[in-house]
Amino acid sequence: MNPNRVADLDYHRLSRYDKSRDTALTANNQIRVALLSNAATQQFVPVLRNLFAANGMTAAIYEAPFDAIELQVLDAASELYRFAPHVVFILTATQALRSSYYEGRAPSEVERLCRVWDALASNGIAQVVQANFALPYERPFGQYDLKHGQSFYRAVQQLNSDMARQTVERRGVFICDVESVASYVGRGTWFDDRLWDIGKTFCNLEHLPKVCQALIDIVLAGQGRAIKCVIVDLDDTLWGGIVGDAGPMGIEIGRHGPGEPFHRFQQYLLTLKSRGILLAVCSKNNIDNVLAAFEQNPEMVLRRPDFSAFVANWNNKAENIRAIQEQLNIGFDSLVFLDDNPFERNLIRRLLPEVVVPELPTDPAEYVRCICELNLFECTAVSKEDEQRSELYLQEMKRQELRQSYTDITDYLRSLDMRITVERFSSPKLARIAQLFQRSNQFNLTTQRHSESDCARMMEDSAACIPLCASLVDAYGDYGLISIVVAWIERDALLLSDWLMSCRVLGRGVEQYLMNRVVEIAKDNGLQVIKGEYRATTKNALVKNFWSDFGFQSTDGATWILPIKDYAAKVVLIQEASAVASCVA
Repeated sequence: MNPNRVADLDYHRLSRYDKSRDTALTANNQIRVALLSNAATQQFVPVLRNLFAANGMTAAIYEAPFDAIELQVLDAASELYRFAPHVVFILTATQALRSSYYEGRAPSEVERLCRVWDALASNGIAQVVQANFALPYERPFGQYDLKHGQSFYRAVQQLNSDMARQTVERRGVFICDVESVASYVGRGTWFDDRLWDIGKTFCNLEHLPKVCQALIDIVLAGQGRAIKCVIVDLDDTLWGGIVGDAGPMGIEIGRHGPGEPFHRFQQYLLTLKSRGILLAVCSKNNIDNVLAAFEQNPEMVLRRPDFSAFVANWNNKAENIRAIQEQLNIGFDSLVFLDDNPFERNLIRRLLPEVVVPELPTDPAEYVRCICELNLFECTAVSKEDEQRSELYLQEMKRQELRQSYTDITDYLRSLDMRITVERFSSPKLARIAQLFQRSNQFNLTTQRHSESDCARMMEDSAACIPLCASLVDAYGDYGLISIVVAWIERDALLLSDWLMSCRVLGRGVEQYLMNRVVEIAKDNGLQVIKGEYRATTKNALVKNFWSDFGFQSTDGATWILPIKDYAAKVVLIQEASAVASCVA
C-alpha cells in the first residue's frame, strides 16, 4: 500500500464510489476483475474500485452469482469467460467452510480449489488470487485443541498450509493471506455472525477494506508497481543519537537497552536487502563521521557495502534523493524515504511527490511495525537476481570508476570483455523473465505486463512464438538476465511484440547485438519483413526513436516496418558466450 495515495481504509468512505473519477483515468490503466465467492460480494465492489482508482486504475468488476464458483469456472461458455478478466479473485469464507466441515466435506476443499485453479488456467486466465481462511474462534478442546488434531480449528490450519503448498507449482495462482489480516486485527472482531446470517457478509465491514487492499497489493505487484530501494536517514533513524556529537561509539545501536529498536530496524532492512531491495543513505552529516560509525561500531548490523548509494552532506535532501535516483537509474515511484524528521518528510512529499514517504512514529520501537503495516514490498516472484542485486550495483560502480580512466568509449567497452547468451525462455528462468516484464518501464517498447503463466505459454508455443532472453557477463561480474525480445511468425513477417531491457546495460551495445540476432532469425525462417510496436507511456520516452534508429519506417508512430534486405548489421563489441541452439521456432 502506498501511503501517499491511500490516506485510510475507512469502510464508510470507501463504500461510496464516484463514477466520474473514471473519466480522469486513461484506457491504458483499466483492469478487468472477476469476483467469485461463497460469500456476498456487493460490499467489495465500491471499495475495490476506490482503491484501484487511488492507484490510478479503473476497475471493471464482474460479480459472479453467489456461491457459483464451480458453475462459472467449469463452464467455458459462462459469463465469467465472456467478461475476459485480467485477474480473478476467489473469496472463500470460513463461515461457509464450517458447514462443510461438520458434514465431513472439508478435507476435499483443497482438491476442489485445485480443480478450479487449473480450469481457470486452461481457459486462459493468467492471474488468480485465492483468499485463504481466517482461523475460526471455536476451539472445543481449548488449548489442547492444537495437540488433539481433530477440530475445525486444526482443519482450517491444515487447509491453509495445503493451499499454499499447492500454489507453488501453479505460477498464476497467488494466496491473499486473509488469515494474517484477521489475526492482526483480532479474530474477536473479525467475524460478524449476525451479518453472515442475514446477508452472508465475508467479515466485519470495518475490516473489509483491509482485505481489498491485500488483494490489490498483489495485482499492483503483478503490474510492476514495486518498491526497489529504501532510502534511510541516519541520526535518530538508523541509530539513536547524533553521530557528530556522540561519536561512532556513542550512538545507540546495541542489542539491548536504548539501542535495541534501532538494532531491530537495521535487522529488518538487512532482510529486505537479502530479498533484493536496494538500500541507500541520505543524511545531513559529515561523511567521515558516518563512515566511522559503520566501520568502528561493532554493534552495527548494516555496513557500508550494504548500501548501493550513500550520500552524506549538508545539501537539502530532495537534491540528494534526485542524485540517488539518477545513480541507481530507477523511478522515483520505486523509492521509499524513511526519516524521523517531519520537516524532511514533508519536504520530500512536496518536492518529490512520487517518492513514498511513510509517516514514521515518534517512538523508534514502532518503526518496523509501521512499515510492515503498509505492505510496501509485495511481490509476485522472487529470482536469483534478487539476492544478488546489491552486488550488481556495486559491480556497476566499479565499471563507472573504470570508465573515468578512458577517453575513448570504444576502448572502454572493449576492456569490459562482454559476453552474451541469448536463448529461448526456459522454466528455470521464468520467474526472472516475468519479473523483468513487470518491473521494466523506461526501456520497454510496449510495456505489456506478462505474468509467469503468460511466459510459460510463450515458451511452450514452438510453432509461432520465438521468446528470447539475454544474459550478460563482463570482466567485473554477471549482470544476470537483462533483456527480453518476444517475436511471432505471421505469414511473411516477424512481429516483435515485446522488447525490453534493464537500464543497467544501456550504452553497452546489447540492443544492437539483439537486433542483429533478430534479423538472422527472420532470414533463417524465410521471412521478408520485421514489424515492431511502440506504445508510448509516461516512462518509456527513452525508446521513442528506437525503431527509427534501426531504419524502421512508420506511418502512425505505433507500428514500424523494416524490409530485411534493407538492414545493415550493427558493429558491436560483445561476444557470444556460448552457441545456444533452438532459438528459432
